[in-house]
Amino acid sequence: MEFSIWLAISIAATFYLAYHRTSLGVFTTVYTALMLLGTFFDFTGLFSWIIFLLIALPLNVSSLRQQLISEKLLRAFQKIMPQMSSTEREALNAGTTWFEAELFKGDPNWDKLHKYPQPRLSKEEQDFLNGPVEEVCRLCDDWQTTHELADLSPEVWQYLKDNKFFAMIIKKQYGGLEFSAYAQSRVLQKLSGCSIVLASTVGVPNSLGPGELLQHYGTKEQQDHYLPRLATGEEIPCFALTSPEAGSDAGAIPDFGVVCKGEYDGEEVIGMRLTWDKRYITLAPVATILGLAFKLYDPENLIGKETDLGITCALIPTDIDGIKIGRRHFPLNVPFQNGPTQGEDIFVPLDFIIGGKEMAGQGWRMLVECLSVGRAITLPSNAAGGVKSMALATGAYSRIRRQFKLPIGKLEGVEEALARIGGNAYLMDAVTTMSTGSIDLGEKPSVVSAICKYHLTEKMRSCISDAMDIHGGKGICLGPNNYLGRGYQGAPIAITVEGANILTRNMIIYGQGAIRCHPYVYAELEAANNDDFTEALHDFDEALFGHIGFTISNLVRSISFSFGGWRLIGTPFKDSTMKYYKHITRFSSNLALLSDLSMASLGGDLKRKERVSARLGDMLSYLYLAAATLKRFQDEGRQQEDLPLLHWAMRDSLFKCQQAMIDVCDNFPNAMLGKAFKLLVIPFGASLKKPSDILDHQVAQLLQAPSAARTRLGAGQYLGEDKENPFGLLELTLKHMIVSEKIIADLSKASGKHYRMINLDQVAEQALENQLINKDEAEHLIATEALRKSVINVDDFDPMDLVIDKEAHIANEKARLKSSNLKNSKADHKAA
Repeated sequence: MEFSIWLAISIAATFYLAYHRTSLGVFTTVYTALMLLGTFFDFTGLFSWIIFLLIALPLNVSSLRQQLISEKLLRAFQKIMPQMSSTEREALNAGTTWFEAELFKGDPNWDKLHKYPQPRLSKEEQDFLNGPVEEVCRLCDDWQTTHELADLSPEVWQYLKDNKFFAMIIKKQYGGLEFSAYAQSRVLQKLSGCSIVLASTVGVPNSLGPGELLQHYGTKEQQDHYLPRLATGEEIPCFALTSPEAGSDAGAIPDFGVVCKGEYDGEEVIGMRLTWDKRYITLAPVATILGLAFKLYDPENLIGKETDLGITCALIPTDIDGIKIGRRHFPLNVPFQNGPTQGEDIFVPLDFIIGGKEMAGQGWRMLVECLSVGRAITLPSNAAGGVKSMALATGAYSRIRRQFKLPIGKLEGVEEALARIGGNAYLMDAVTTMSTGSIDLGEKPSVVSAICKYHLTEKMRSCISDAMDIHGGKGICLGPNNYLGRGYQGAPIAITVEGANILTRNMIIYGQGAIRCHPYVYAELEAANNDDFTEALHDFDEALFGHIGFTISNLVRSISFSFGGWRLIGTPFKDSTMKYYKHITRFSSNLALLSDLSMASLGGDLKRKERVSARLGDMLSYLYLAAATLKRFQDEGRQQEDLPLLHWAMRDSLFKCQQAMIDVCDNFPNAMLGKAFKLLVIPFGASLKKPSDILDHQVAQLLQAPSAARTRLGAGQYLGEDKENPFGLLELTLKHMIVSEKIIADLSKASGKHYRMINLDQVAEQALENQLINKDEAEHLIATEALRKSVINVDDFDPMDLVIDKEAHIANEKARLKSSNLKNSKADHKAA
């Protein structure tokens, strides 16, 4: 045997074993066989065997490996790694990992993804959507809410309480609805398509707040007292976490309590004197019970040996003397109840702590565990519901509105924006469905919740801007018939709350994802922080060498995929979606490799290189969004009509994932390393492209005509065809327009004269008189014209209708007229 053949076999075996992530033992066995083969053909002598054994024995004998390698590395690692604080540990331990961890492994298990059950509504949940949710959407007048009342009407408030909208998360034993996370999401999607104020008001009590905290951590007495009252709306809750000095950095809250003795209800008890100043608290102005987060101190050691107990959560009735509540913020013309609350030196008993005094100092753990669930439901669902309604409305408007003698939806610039709205609507609904489904399976997906919150609220902001551009003047003139204006004004609210998006993207998604989703990093950190060195060494040794093998495997896979090997990746389906599974697997390996290389080269500085972290987080995020989209397509029966939506969402996500990977390499702090990384993962440059013009056209056309695909896209949204609902009116007008288009086309053909789709009432009268159409067709054209004008017209007002302080306005007008008359008098005098 030629040495070159033996060497080629050795290299091929190495690549094959690394690609398939075989164990160290299998590697050693194969290399032993190769050494024996080399000895047989006289390629490997004594010296080669000595070198081989010096490497193989320490690696395969755990006691030797730990003594010679792992112990030294562990001690070095412990010196450079800062000790994890309890706050950091609790944040990392909060929640669970789910399919996002598969995407971090470099080899996603697609069978696992598609075996997750498709979320479904129970009969009770579906009846709630069809009944109370539909009715409250009909009752809610968003113009009245946002312009006239600056609040939901008393009728709507009472309806919400009577039908337990604030009790979706509360268990039935306490009188709640106990809905699934998926059902909560569908309710919020429908409400958000009707009114942002309505969706926010319902969403907050069912997200991070007293109800959820009580159910998980409250004492039996607290649960029995408060939960039934919350379920019926007798109590309105809010949760006060954010302070003027601590927004996204919630752990830095300055609000505090001091354990001491005091008098409550005429008795001396051990309690807490609380001082707080909170801002941006939703429902605070109308709340009857205040969930409060503060730092608790016990200087006299009345309840234990610790002086600084840490963040604590308590439930405070707002009618206690000294509590300031009731003032409101005014968030960008979307006046949901939101405001400040203050209290100074307020004494309350210890049993006001959620969970009792045993839970003193456990507030941070409580918050991060619950936030990992709530953040995956409320804001992502509101965003998805808004974009779904927007997609149907903008598609219908683009077919109804004419310019340059054709529907504006035929203009290519409009098609481009329409495609972004439609493709994102399909993806966003897929993401909320898959993510809430994970919660119903018992997960607390902290990384997924951050991905959902950031990307879906950002997509909502982008889509509302596209919709405004398409609607033009219709979008910028506020009034009862403007269904976009308040959403456009309020888009930054969702971007800002529950962790500002800049922070979420740059610090949280990858900051948590790299540690929690990586197969070995968290185990290494845990070992480094373990005080038992023997146990720490054992755990660190296993994690370290697993990590080394993992990195080698992803290096080999990435090189292989870079040179076209991704085409050989196995996929669960052999159709037009096949390439998407292949690309996700390829980018998954690239992400895992770039993560390890970045951590190895930057170490602890990676935490401070936020833009590197953000781009790696973007890769993970777009892979998750793409996987959720593929799951939706499969769960819904692989509907061929939906392919334009699927293709658009997949191509957009994978293109952005590719761009994030290129940006990591091009902007890596060490430019030489960045170039080396790029050679490993994408040596021939970008190969994926954005959605094409042809695909944009297909998606835009799908939005402009009724079809099964379009119905699925807007499934669950409020489309009641009454004059008070602009979305229902648009759908009714669209149906009329399509029939009228055929009538006009037939009329033009019969008469030899081209008729345009304007003044249809006049056309109908003339054509009926000339017996070119029948009476039913004429009536349809007349009805269509009335609907068409109603849809394209914008609201106008008497000037006094827009004035809040009418007396001040009248005085101002008198002063203006007096000034004007004075100027005119001077001008006349000068002219004379």
